[in-house]
Amino acid sequence: MASPPLLLCFCIASAQLAGALGTTTTEEPTAPSSWGFEGPTLGPGQPSPALEDWEEASEWTSWFNVDHPGGDGDFESLAAIRFYYGPARVCPRPLALEARTTDWALPSTVGERVHLNPTRGFWCLNREQPRGRRCSNYHVRFRCPLGKGGRRGTDPSPFWGVFRAQKVYGMQGEQWGKPRGTSVGDGGIPHRTVYRGRLEHLGRMGSLFKKLRARPSFAPPQLPKPRWGCVSRASPGDTEMRETSLSSALYFCPLFPCVSPGCSPKICGCPDHVLLGLVVTPSGQILPGARVSLKDQPGTVTTSDVHGNFRMPGICATSRANVSVQMNGFSAGMAQAQANSSISAVVTVVLEKLEKPYLVKHPQSRVREAGQNVTFCCKASGTPLPKKYAWFHNGTLLDRREHRYGAHLELQGLRPDQAGTYHCKAWNDAGAVRSGTARLTVLAPGQAACDPQPREHLIQLPDGCGQPGGDPAYLDVGFCPDILCPSPTGSSPRCGDASSRCCSVRQLESREIRCSGFLLPVKVVAECGCQKCLPPRGLVQGRVVAADSGEPLRFAQILLGREPIGFTSYQGDFTLEVPPSTQRLVVTFLDPTGEFVDTVRVLPFDPRGAGVYHEVKAMRKKAAVILDATQSNTIPLGELEDETPLGELVLPPGAFRRADGKPYTGAVEARVTFVDPRDLSSAAAAPSDLRFVDSDGELAPLRTYGMFSVDLRAPGSSEQLQAGPVAVRVAAGQIRMMGHAEALTLWSLDPDTGLWEEESHFQREGASAPRVRREERVFLVGNVEIRERRLFNLDVPEHRRCFVKVRAYGNDKFNPSEQVEGVVVTLVNLEPASGFAANPRAWGRFDSAVTGPNGACLPAFCDAEQPDAYTALVTATLGGEELEPAPSQPRPPPATIGVAQPYLDRLGYRRTDHDDPALKRNGFQINLAKPRPGHPAEANGPVYPWRSLRECQEAPVTAGHFRFARVEADKYEYNVVPFREGTPASWTGDLLSWWPNPQEFRACFLKVKIQGPQEYMIRSHNAGGSHPRTQGQLYGLRDARSVRDPQRPGTSAACVEFKCSGMLFDQRQVDRTLVTIMPQGSCRRSAVNPLLRDYLARHPPPAQSDDPSAFAMLAPLDPLGHNYGVYTVTDQSPRLAKEIAIGRCFDGSSDGFSREMKADAGTAVTFQCREPPAGRPSLFQRLLESPARALGDIRREMGEVAQARSQATDPLRTRRARARQ
Repeated sequence: MASPPLLLCFCIASAQLAGALGTTTTEEPTAPSSWGFEGPTLGPGQPSPALEDWEEASEWTSWFNVDHPGGDGDFESLAAIRFYYGPARVCPRPLALEARTTDWALPSTVGERVHLNPTRGFWCLNREQPRGRRCSNYHVRFRCPLGKGGRRGTDPSPFWGVFRAQKVYGMQGEQWGKPRGTSVGDGGIPHRTVYRGRLEHLGRMGSLFKKLRARPSFAPPQLPKPRWGCVSRASPGDTEMRETSLSSALYFCPLFPCVSPGCSPKICGCPDHVLLGLVVTPSGQILPGARVSLKDQPGTVTTSDVHGNFRMPGICATSRANVSVQMNGFSAGMAQAQANSSISAVVTVVLEKLEKPYLVKHPQSRVREAGQNVTFCCKASGTPLPKKYAWFHNGTLLDRREHRYGAHLELQGLRPDQAGTYHCKAWNDAGAVRSGTARLTVLAPGQAACDPQPREHLIQLPDGCGQPGGDPAYLDVGFCPDILCPSPTGSSPRCGDASSRCCSVRQLESREIRCSGFLLPVKVVAECGCQKCLPPRGLVQGRVVAADSGEPLRFAQILLGREPIGFTSYQGDFTLEVPPSTQRLVVTFLDPTGEFVDTVRVLPFDPRGAGVYHEVKAMRKKAAVILDATQSNTIPLGELEDETPLGELVLPPGAFRRADGKPYTGAVEARVTFVDPRDLSSAAAAPSDLRFVDSDGELAPLRTYGMFSVDLRAPGSSEQLQAGPVAVRVAAGQIRMMGHAEALTLWSLDPDTGLWEEESHFQREGASAPRVRREERVFLVGNVEIRERRLFNLDVPEHRRCFVKVRAYGNDKFNPSEQVEGVVVTLVNLEPASGFAANPRAWGRFDSAVTGPNGACLPAFCDAEQPDAYTALVTATLGGEELEPAPSQPRPPPATIGVAQPYLDRLGYRRTDHDDPALKRNGFQINLAKPRPGHPAEANGPVYPWRSLRECQEAPVTAGHFRFARVEADKYEYNVVPFREGTPASWTGDLLSWWPNPQEFRACFLKVKIQGPQEYMIRSHNAGGSHPRTQGQLYGLRDARSVRDPQRPGTSAACVEFKCSGMLFDQRQVDRTLVTIMPQGSCRRSAVNPLLRDYLARHPPPAQSDDPSAFAMLAPLDPLGHNYGVYTVTDQSPRLAKEIAIGRCFDGSSDGFSREMKADAGTAVTFQCREPPAGRPSLFQRLLESPARALGDIRREMGEVAQARSQATDPLRTRRARARQ
């Protein structure tokens, strides 16, 4: 490190260099970004105007940089510059301003839009930049007029052009520039100390000094000897070096505050020096009342004032003191002071709002053999970043010293007693969070993780097929459970197992089932074993539509947490791939038009990889009202017809601010949108999922009294205004449940985590005499600052909680082997209930879950003493299709509903059409009666206590549960190679597999139009067509019943799935599937789509289609569209691919979606059907029973029709011949 005398020499050399070079002219920059008082805006790519000739003598100041481009952008405020650098550094009335990036580039060069005003300063907003860009880091300088005698302005000691020597010693890495002008110090002594531009580093001064020594004219000036000293803060009367002229101030500012023997930096001070500071948020919001202290010294030295400023006298300007700041609700901040002048230093401390920790990585379940190792990983984020972790085994805290864990827990030499559940907790200053539970299975040496004997899995056989000696309609094809296997080499030190293995099919066995007139091939699972797992790819698809009109939210930006990942389509569709180790999928949809509230949703998904479909409802913003920022303003919360507002938002005068913290006094365009729980339909558009993290770090539910979104802007501007403190007043008459008025809390939504965080509690306020009669009510009042967060909630934490078990089935027979996975089940807690009829709400909270192989467990509020204290409405959807629950009228047997008596009567099960058969049958309502201890009939579901989630999840199908069934029961699917679409791990590689690629599923549908008096069943027969190894072999069968077109009587249509053509499992050769379409009944093919017919003719070979009652084709390899009557969708989930294709087929378009059949749009083939004679079986039935005889009947009937036509045309030909004669 260079000694002080050497550094002093460098300062002298630079000053003498200025005089030796004799530079007295002023250089002007080429095309600087300089403007006058009007403060224009410079857009991207717009060239910077040239600086005009100044009529009065003026000079540029040095460069200033007080902000960095975080938060909303880069703000170089003139007021902040004067505060940080001292008021004397910039003249009172600057003439112009120049801005450049810290890399010395002009705004036009980097293509950024900026604003400049010499009386206000410079600002660059991130939101105004081109997509994908943020503002650069800028520094600025000002043009100041010169007074008489060459002085700047009228101040006798201005230094806005001086680059002081102490800046070299007080700031690391400070860079010097070329000499360019002259300044006059006290006493009239000229000093060439004004610099601009940039040199490489301080080390360069050594070579300059050598060059100056070689010049004959060089002679160092005789300067006064500095008096170094030390001042104890306990002895302020002692003296320190003092300066009496500009020269001494320039060259002999104290380089180190303590240089005398025996001095300690901890007790040193400079009585004439001062440290000036500012406390702000990352967005520039000032923070008054912050506690300021010095590092390594206990106690608060001072606090920030109403402007966020603080002053600490006696701190040496060059001490580079470390300043620590603390404030309630914010994380502690620390920054190092920088010298600003010979006697002052400045510091800016940025405090971030405390943010509760949230998990970004959860521990995952593992299977190991005894003696192997395992590593569990947990990662949390928040403000400040959590650094304290704890691990629990079966709910018991593990000893930190014994296991030496942090975010990772490593267990070596596993023992059987270490099996069980593991979870972690993470802490920061704001609270704690608990991770999900991971299960560790420890196998004994030689114990098989995967049973080679497959488990039972029944599939329904086609009509006319049976199994000798067994059920005539079902066949056990077996399946392998989707469980983990231990890795062959144990655990790697990483968190994930790259070589994860799962229990899956090892061997298939071919069989034949004798049916009426034909043999049905089938392959069954013969053996299971551990093999490499298919990587799970959780998928979520859906549409975003307006809650009020159903119009799609087009091109909305999609955020996953904080990261932008894409946009919705023109139809509002979206597809998301769930990141690994995700437990809460938080997605935000931002409307580009600004007409809809930011839509924050927690979307349930299937972690095993099956796709899930959601329809997201976006809430339209309320119409804007214009407010006067200088007056008090009141906005009602909740304006239902014939209902009084639930509360009001009170904005006092002077409450509005800009993003940089400056007061705003103009007109305000306010749009406050309220989600009113007194309206049941509003639940579908409510944000997030009403959860918060409690003091134990666990997710807990909230019970809402309303949510509201706040949008405040200057008219015609896109900039969001801030406000606060704002009062939220809730009418006490609306809160009638016991204890809720005292527990009501105001919450704000964190859009990154989807969790609600507490803002303030409510206090009771009495009626005020001057108020008008409408307001003469008792209010509960809470306060909130409207800053970055704009979604708020009036909620009460609820502790009486439970889980409700629900299962979904393929049809109303509720066969356990035909459960449907991927169904989104939603439970809405209803208000008022019978027990609390005075509570004026329609709903209190909502939850959703996705059914898996063992159904779904939904959280809800419940009560053990009063069954009807809490009620709920439960619905279920699958890809936009609404499922039907079991009926409640006439009184069905308990076995149909799935709940035993007398518990069923206590739950009060009622389907939505219970009182009116004309209503939709898409849900059921129940009393949430919590099971009572000592009542065995209530201990087996379907309602489980809150701490019995595991029992609910693992309950057998024989335990109590509520049931839904698919309405489209008139569908049938048969695959020769069995595959459960809800379980991707059940896929088996075989040439006859319906889906040849487990990573990409392609669904194909043909639209068949039926002209006939009723609905008809239509079958597609799919066999190998061109592949030599599968030609003529069956892939599978599909049946679908036609759906009537409500606009066209006597017309229906069906969307029939067929196996797509393409590569088979071996990926060696394509196969064009031979597809045969056969309607049930007396039907004749009457038309084929001409485009489809031409395509098939141009792509030989043609399929034999002599049978007029059927349609046959070799399926096209190309993904044809609705113009051909063919609908093809490729997706990573087979279920989602089929649901999307069916929606397009119903709509008759290639990009639409409908559940209402449009029979005339986009059809491939048309059949004319009529009722068969009484007592005669249909053609479909005859083909099943006796194919040869049925074909003979068809040929005979065709001959009779041809003969009749010939006889009818002979007389006509005779008359035409006679006419020619």
